[in-house]
Amino acid sequence: MKRWIKNLFKSEDWLTVWIGFVLIIIVLLGFRPELPVFKWTSSTVLINKIFSTDNILKSIYIGLIILIFSSGGIFVMEGKIGRFMIGFPVVYSLSWLSQLIAGNSTVNYWGLEYVIFALLIGLFISNIFGVPAWLKEAVRTEYYIKTGLVILGTGILFFEIIQAGVIGIIQALLVVFIVWYACFWFARKLKVDDELSAMLATGVSICGVSAAIAACGAINGDKKKLSYTISLVLIVAVPMMVLEPWIAKIFNIPDIVAGAWLGGTLDTTGSVVAAGALISEKAMKVGTIVKFSQNVLIGITALILSIWWTMRKGNQQSNSPSIWVIWERFPKFVLGFLIASIIFSFFLDPKLVKETKGILSGLRTAWFALAFTSIGLETRFIDLYSMGNGRPAIAFIGAQAFNVIWTLILSLILFGGFIFPIPQIR
Repeated sequence: MKRWIKNLFKSEDWLTVWIGFVLIIIVLLGFRPELPVFKWTSSTVLINKIFSTDNILKSIYIGLIILIFSSGGIFVMEGKIGRFMIGFPVVYSLSWLSQLIAGNSTVNYWGLEYVIFALLIGLFISNIFGVPAWLKEAVRTEYYIKTGLVILGTGILFFEIIQAGVIGIIQALLVVFIVWYACFWFARKLKVDDELSAMLATGVSICGVSAAIAACGAINGDKKKLSYTISLVLIVAVPMMVLEPWIAKIFNIPDIVAGAWLGGTLDTTGSVVAAGALISEKAMKVGTIVKFSQNVLIGITALILSIWWTMRKGNQQSNSPSIWVIWERFPKFVLGFLIASIIFSFFLDPKLVKETKGILSGLRTAWFALAFTSIGLETRFIDLYSMGNGRPAIAFIGAQAFNVIWTLILSLILFGGFIFPIPQIR
C-alpha cells in the first residue's frame, strides 16, 4: 500500500497526469494566458509581429508557466532540479524555433508541421555538436509527451465525432485494427522485435507520431525505437501528401471518397488538411472528420495494447500476470487522457469547452514541441541507421502500402453510397 501511495505522487506516469489536470483545471477556472503568434508570410511580418516585444514576452510567459509546473514534478521525483532549470530554457528555445519555422505560410501550405523541425533541430545538435551534460537533465521526452497527451484529451471530443458521422467511426475501426494487425504480422515475419513492431503498427494504423508515442508509453518501450518510428512516419508522409491528391484527381475519385481516403491514411491532421485542400474544401472537411475519428482511438488502443503487452510478456515467462501487475504497468497518462476526453465531451458546457479550446491546444503544442525536440536531442543517426538492417523500414512501408489500398476500398464502399447514403457535406 505504501508503495502504491508513493507511486501515486512520485512516479513520472502519475505526475504527468496531475500536472495535466492542474493545468486544465486552472484554465477552466479562468486562467487564460495569451499565446504567442507563429504565423508569418514575409520578413516584414517576421520582424514586426513574431519578434515584436509583445510576442516575445508572451512566449517567455508560456515558457515560465511550463517551467514552474515541470520543475515541480522534477523536484518531487528528486531529479537534479538546478540542472533542469538551467537546461530547460535551451530546450524551450529550440522548440520555439521549430514552431517559428513551421509558422511560415509556404511551409504551412505544404503541411510541414513543427514536429518535423523540432526533430530535425534536435538531431542536428545531437549529431553535430553533441548534448552537454548540463543540458541532459532537461531533455525529458516522456515527461513532456505524457503531459501533452493528457491535455490532448480535452480536444478529442466524442460528440463531435458522432455528430460528424457514424460512417467515419466505422471506417476508423476497420482501418485501425486490420492495418495494425497486418503491420505487426508483417514486421514479425521480417524478424523485427515485438516492441518495435508494436510501435510501427500503431503509428501506421492510427495517426502517426502521437499514436506511436502512446504505444511506446503503453509498453514501456525503448526511446531509440520510438525515434526510429517517428522518423519513418515523417519521411513517408511527405510524398503521400502530394501523391494521394494527384491520384484522386487523375482517377476522378469523388471528393467525399478522396477526403475519407486521405483522413484514413495520412498521419497528422495538418497533412490531411493540406492534402485535402489540394482537392477541394469538401475533401478537406471529410478528411478531417475521418482523422478525428481515428484520433479518438489513441487512448483506447493504448489501453488495449498495454493489457495485451503485459499478458503477452507474462505468458512468454510461463507466468500469467495478475490484475495488480497489469495495473502497475498500465500507462497512467492514458487514464488521464480518457478522463479529460470524457469530461470535456459529456460533462462540461459546450460554450466553456469552446472558450478554452484555443489555450489548451496551445499549451498542448508547447509540451509536444518540447518532447519532439528532446527526441532529436536524445537520438543519434548511427543508432537509427543500424537498427534492424532496414527490415523495420520495409515493414512500415509495406504496411503503409496495404493501408493506402485497404482504406481506399473502405472509403469507396462506406462513403460512395454502396451501403450508406452519401454524407451531405457542404
